[in-house]
Amino acid sequence: MSDDPTQVREFFGVRAADWDSRFPDDGPAYAAAAADLGLRPGDAVLDAGCGTGRALPPLREAVGPTGTVIGADLTPEMLAEAVKAGRDRTGTLILADVARLPVRDGALDAVFGAGLVSHLADPAGGLRELARAVRPGGRLALFHPIGRAALAARHGRQITDDDLRAEPQLRPLLAASGWELRSYVDEDHRYLALAVRRSE
Repeated sequence: MSDDPTQVREFFGVRAADWDSRFPDDGPAYAAAAADLGLRPGDAVLDAGCGTGRALPPLREAVGPTGTVIGADLTPEMLAEAVKAGRDRTGTLILADVARLPVRDGALDAVFGAGLVSHLADPAGGLRELARAVRPGGRLALFHPIGRAALAARHGRQITDDDLRAEPQLRPLLAASGWELRSYVDEDHRYLALAVRRSE
């Protein structure tokens, strides 16, 4: 679903307290996706729409103690759960809309976004904002611990071709937003689209 920020906050706010317990087995998938982002020690990475911060520990492990890890989310309850889980010790948490990031142009080496695109009110605008914040040649990972068909089945729906996460939709959306899609995996146990920030 594409939602305005208020709807997103309401949707996730009431689900924050038991979010991690609802999906207790997702940790290895987050770690594998973070590894595929190709981070190096000292890099600066943003977890956009970080929720309870499940990606922050593997992102910190990838960039090491000299790197920068930021988790941004617009739902205070999700950030509070990240703090309860101790994930604020692996990254800086900020209350922010990824459509208006409080970072300078080109400040980041990479962005990790779990379940992000379908919750952006303006997907093209949100992806352009992420491109603004990432240096040319920097990377973007759009991730979900299960693929589109499995996720649709979980919600009692059929998969559709007009889903923004479908490759025929996502590739031109990324291209129009400053990114080049480099790899795409959509399997029952994993969804991962990796893109590179184009040089202007």
